[in-house]
Amino acid sequence: MTIVSYSTFRRWVRKIEDDTPPPAKKSPERRAGRPKLEEDVRETIIRIRKETGFGYTKILQEMRRMGVHVSRQTVKNVIVAAGLKPTPGDHPDTWHKFIKRHADTLWQCDFACKRKWTLKGLVDLYFMVFIHIGTRQIWISPCTENPTGEWTTQQGRNFQMHLQYNELTCEMLMRDRDAKYVDSFDEIVRSTGGKIKLTPIRLPNLQAHVERVIQTIKHEVLNAFCVVTNQHLDRILRAAEDWYNKRRGHSARDHLPPTQGEASFPLIPFSKNQVICDTTLGGHLISYRRTA
Repeated sequence: MTIVSYSTFRRWVRKIEDDTPPPAKKSPERRAGRPKLEEDVRETIIRIRKETGFGYTKILQEMRRMGVHVSRQTVKNVIVAAGLKPTPGDHPDTWHKFIKRHADTLWQCDFACKRKWTLKGLVDLYFMVFIHIGTRQIWISPCTENPTGEWTTQQGRNFQMHLQYNELTCEMLMRDRDAKYVDSFDEIVRSTGGKIKLTPIRLPNLQAHVERVIQTIKHEVLNAFCVVTNQHLDRILRAAEDWYNKRRGHSARDHLPPTQGEASFPLIPFSKNQVICDTTLGGHLISYRRTA
C-alpha cells in the first residue's frame, strides 16, 4: 500500500473481480417427466390390438382389469407407433374366425362341371360338391346335363341322407347366390335345424375350402379321363370321393385323411416289406399303407 494510492488499489481489485467469472449457479434439479412405458405393457397392448381389433378404450379397459394403469392417449400412441391402423372400434370378428368357430358343424357346397364327349360335340355335366370344414370330409352328388331347381333339391335330400348315414351334423351350410339354389333346397337344410349362410356377391375366396376341393378333383382325377357317359362320370366321382375321404392326406389334419383318426401303429420296427400299394381308377390314383 506504500507504492500505490488507495484509488489505484481499488481499481486493481475491481479489475480482478470483473475478469473473474461468477460462480455457476446450481441449476435446480429437474423433476423426472412421465416414466417410460414398460416394454411388457407396450407389447401386451399391441398383442390385444392384433388379436382382437379392439378400440383404444376397450384395450384400456383390458389393461386396467390386469392392474395396469395407462391413459387412453398412451394406448393410442403405442398402436400408432407400431404401425397399426389407428382407427378405434373396428369389428373384432373376421371371416376366418367365423369359419374356424363353426368348423365342426359347418359345410360348404358349390357346383362343378366336367365336359362329356358325344357324337354331337362336348356337353357340360354338372355335379355338386359338399365339404365338412372340420374334418375335410366330402360328398359328391351324381351328375346331370340340366341342373334344374328340382334336381338341386333332390341332391339336398341325398346330402341329408349322407349325413344321417354317417352320423354327421350340418348346423350351417355356406353357399353362393347361384340361381340354381331354389327355396326348396334351403328348406331341406332348415327342416333339420340347419341354417343357410350366403356369401357376398363375386367373392369366391369366401368359399375357399370347397373351391379347393373342386380344383383337386379336377386336376388330380378328372383331367386324366375323357368322359363319354353320365354313368362314366358318376363312377369316377364315387371313386374320387372314396379316395379323397379315406386315402388323401390334408395338412389341416396333420397330413391324415379326413375319415382316419390319429395314426397308431404297433410297436414294431418299420419294414419296407409291410408297405402295400393300393391303386384306383386303373392305377391313376395311388396310395400306400402298412399291413396290419
